[in-house]
Amino acid sequence: MLRYIGARLLYTIPVLWLVVSVVFLLIHLVPGDPIQQMLGEGAASSDLQAARHAFGLDVPLGRQYLNYWKGVLRLDLGRSVRFGQPVGKIIAERYPETLQLTVAAMIVALLLSVPAGVRSARRRNRWDDRVLSFVSLLGLSFPNFALGPILILLFAIYLALLPVSGAEKWTHPAQALAHLVLPAITLGGSLAAILTRMVRTSMLEELGQDYIRTARAKGLSENAVVYKHALRNALVPVLTVAGLQFGALLAGAIVTETIFSWPGIGRLTIQAISSRDYYLVQGCILTIGLTYVAVNFLTDLLYSLANPRIRQ
Repeated sequence: MLRYIGARLLYTIPVLWLVVSVVFLLIHLVPGDPIQQMLGEGAASSDLQAARHAFGLDVPLGRQYLNYWKGVLRLDLGRSVRFGQPVGKIIAERYPETLQLTVAAMIVALLLSVPAGVRSARRRNRWDDRVLSFVSLLGLSFPNFALGPILILLFAIYLALLPVSGAEKWTHPAQALAHLVLPAITLGGSLAAILTRMVRTSMLEELGQDYIRTARAKGLSENAVVYKHALRNALVPVLTVAGLQFGALLAGAIVTETIFSWPGIGRLTIQAISSRDYYLVQGCILTIGLTYVAVNFLTDLLYSLANPRIRQ
């Protein structure tokens, strides 16, 4: 197991280098002069030169690249123009909120998709299978920016059961959970639809294997056959999709956090872009990218737990 973890870590190193390098190049790919856009067209040349020196943009590109790497390794991502604080400090305050929302959305997606996919596979071509297939197709057709306002209108305004927007600290667990419900459902709804179809397809393939017929011939109960044997093997491709879609959840959080005024990195990215705060934009994108790499690494480890043969 340790050798497998070490091998996956070695594969992760070049990916991390690529992520950091691409994020560094973002500020140089922006059309025009980012400092000019940041300070405005009427800024004096002396102010522009001072800003370039303050942001380290008056040295050769190679030196800027090395300085950026030094900053990343020291967790120093520059200073935000809009907030007047270190970028790392701002992200550290907002990151837990986005991570909380993303994990909640993933839990919602798994709680909905795994039972629905298993049920659909066990009842293949029957009425409940058709209903679940239609619901999953409907979930795929609803984007976050459409589902979010509908949930707000229904549960927050008409029924007045849940808060409209914002977040609450976990010092008040009931209120915090109430604020989390609608954004988590909005973000996890489309993923639940994807995973439901994936679980159904994978379960149908596993239920047709020889070892399932052997388990039934031994006299095992149907629940033991389905959940102890078939589902464990069926989860391997599902974990692949779930791990990849975690990055999509982080990207989708930008829209969802804006709709629900959720104080996370997604909303922070929009604020940084609107105020042309390029170092803050870099920091947000880098954080999302590194989180995506970390989640893929953890997904690889989950493979080995779901199917030990993968370690070979």
